[in-house]
Amino acid sequence: MANNKTARATVKDDLNTLKDDLKVLGAEEKAALREKATAAEAKVRAKASETETKLREQSEVLRKRARGYYDTARVRGREYYDEASERIDEAQRYVVERVQERPIQSTAIALGVGVVLGMLLSGRRR
Repeated sequence: MANNKTARATVKDDLNTLKDDLKVLGAEEKAALREKATAAEAKVRAKASETETKLREQSEVLRKRARGYYDTARVRGREYYDEASERIDEAQRYVVERVQERPIQSTAIALGVGVVLGMLLSGRRR
């Protein structure tokens, strides 16, 4: 019976030792996992920072390109506006000259155009 008690005590001691070893091993694994998680987090942060830098550089390139397109369009638009303004001024001068040369004919033409427009507009209402 003494052997039995001794065997049980030995088994209990072995189990306690095993239990303690598992606790130590679990703590070591947790520490290793924490280290790996910290390293992975550092890599992710570095990659995110690198990606952010690249995106900022690309956005700056696109901003400069868009500014160039805007400036080009603004210059062309101004040129078209100036040209159209000149043509309108020429047309206005031409009309004024023709009206001054033939005032009765110009009045009759304007009256005829007014009558035609009036008929067209009144025809739509019906």
